[in-house]
Amino acid sequence: MGTYSRGHICQCLSRLATVRRDSPLTISGSRQKTGEQFVEGVLGLARGLFELGLRTGDIVAISALNSDLYLEWLLAIAFVGGIAAPLNYRWSLEEASLAMEVVRPILLVTDTISNFWHSEFRINSIPSLRWHVFMNTPIEISSAVLTTETLKKPSLRSLPFNYLWAPEGSAIICFTSGTTGRPKGVIISHSALIVQSLAKIAIVGYSEDDIYLHTTPLCHIGGISSAMAMLMAGGCHVLIPKFEAKSAVQAIEQHYVTSLITVPAIMSDLISLIRTKETWKDMKTMKKILNGGGGLSVELIKDATKIFPSAKLLSAYGMTETCSSLTFIILYDPTSDHGQPFQITGEIKSIPVHQTEGICVGKPAPHVELRIGVEDSSRVGRILTRGPHVMLRYWDQIPSKVSDTGDEDWLDTGDIGQMDDYGNLWLIGRTKGRIKSGGENVYPEEVEAILSQHKGVSGIVVVGFPDARLTEMVVACIQIRENWQWTDSSPDHSAKNKDLWLSSEILQHFCREKNLTGFKIPKTYIIWRKLFPVTTTGKLKRDQVRREIMSHLKLLPSNL
Repeated sequence: MGTYSRGHICQCLSRLATVRRDSPLTISGSRQKTGEQFVEGVLGLARGLFELGLRTGDIVAISALNSDLYLEWLLAIAFVGGIAAPLNYRWSLEEASLAMEVVRPILLVTDTISNFWHSEFRINSIPSLRWHVFMNTPIEISSAVLTTETLKKPSLRSLPFNYLWAPEGSAIICFTSGTTGRPKGVIISHSALIVQSLAKIAIVGYSEDDIYLHTTPLCHIGGISSAMAMLMAGGCHVLIPKFEAKSAVQAIEQHYVTSLITVPAIMSDLISLIRTKETWKDMKTMKKILNGGGGLSVELIKDATKIFPSAKLLSAYGMTETCSSLTFIILYDPTSDHGQPFQITGEIKSIPVHQTEGICVGKPAPHVELRIGVEDSSRVGRILTRGPHVMLRYWDQIPSKVSDTGDEDWLDTGDIGQMDDYGNLWLIGRTKGRIKSGGENVYPEEVEAILSQHKGVSGIVVVGFPDARLTEMVVACIQIRENWQWTDSSPDHSAKNKDLWLSSEILQHFCREKNLTGFKIPKTYIIWRKLFPVTTTGKLKRDQVRREIMSHLKLLPSNL
């Protein structure tokens, strides 16, 4: 394949330098950059990285909050043929260390929120690390400290090379948790990011007229893919460090934001805050909202159409391994005869999105091929996909095959669903008990491994319970050891045998002591006073546990 026939995410730079030559491309706090200034920043940083010694295939880990500099780093790393590996800033030091051990980065970029990681990594001796760069300027700086600005080189348009490619056309390593919670590096190609961007431009309607608010972190595939789509469309980027409802609403009002993406928790928080304001106005500048990370409840969809009456509201289904969105569904379109919210606005308007047999997540994007791997005469089976959007592989692993169907080239999503006669995908459930909470993946086995270490817990099963704000909340069903007691609050110091008491607060504190990330810690605990249901071979019936909770969860803690 010829060099110029391959896709590269830096191909958007020439467009950005012209479409937004004199108008803001990025707004990050008090700092604004035109398209030309942004492109010069990317090229200057790329030259600095090359002169530092970064070469094709080298890994650069990034741990930082959202900013215009983060976008510059993603593109500059790609320009010199490097591979960016964004780390989740919410991770504990242990999780970050595991991810670093997986991909062995040569350079680490941090901002002020993650600076403590670097000294710890030195102590723990990550052998691959050669350089540490501060994304922003630390309070105390010496001439020996590398920062984004000190790395950038002048004569920005006279680079001695065009953009380069990493092996296999790799662009980014995006992390997702494995079934044990250990971070797995998903290798996303330039081509995958480009076709995903073009799909979002076509279906959501992103354009150079958009003012896009970054509400999700650039360490997540949803935030990365939508950022790339907006870079290719040539719209303006408004960046807040991380999502907080107050700062997001202020940004929407101040900059006349036209588009953003949400997960159910973000949508819930936005609506709640706007409604608490003494005088709130319809957010009529908003034209496009794309939801991911779990379906919106009927109530949230209704509320969203009132708060954002001019916005087309869409929802997407996808995952890290497929470079974000596989399918899209329009939940509400104000230009379509004020179509009924929470209904499909396609050929089958009469069918509600939420049905007992699952949730309709819409039709595949143009570049996506889907099929259902069925094992019997039913139409329900494992959701399989193939196409340019699929990950190259997991880092340091050979490409996986769909072992139980025998089909090569198809990725098993791990989800169960069916296709209807109109080409819509219905999502029925997840395999392996994965919980989607606030847009984050939580694997029950990881949480169970932590809680089972408490000397008062004899048995533990963790499941997801439906929640309008988080999509699912993490619920722990625990069996207590003999002679131990449960209390609704921590026992006072005068309590008899206080060392043999358990409470939600005690277990949450225990999880934090074990460095379990905050969003994975169960907030709800069910006292399970019988055997957990298992198959004849002893395998846990996790779905049955979840059904029993849904039937009995009324008072906390419940006694099942």
